[in-house]
Amino acid sequence: MGIIHDIEENIRRELAPEALEIINESHLHAGHQESFDGTGETHLRIRIVADAFEGLSRVDRHRRLNALVASEMDKGLHAIAIEAKAPSEIG
Repeated sequence: MGIIHDIEENIRRELAPEALEIINESHLHAGHQESFDGTGETHLRIRIVADAFEGLSRVDRHRRLNALVASEMDKGLHAIAIEAKAPSEIG
């Protein structure tokens, strides 16, 4: 399918999030490099709420998600912005 689809499946399988939103922000980065026109799935924002983040630092949450998307870097993913929370931090 696509990078977003694969990342979503992987995150849902590994973290069973209560909420998950993956936003393609590639168009916002058009022109940052000469050859990049903003198309594709290269720059993503991941918003996630999962029990798996309870008690983890922000850095550890980012490490966990970065490990889950690492294989997508070879497929064209360039950058991710992460907003990761535990359910106890919502509300």
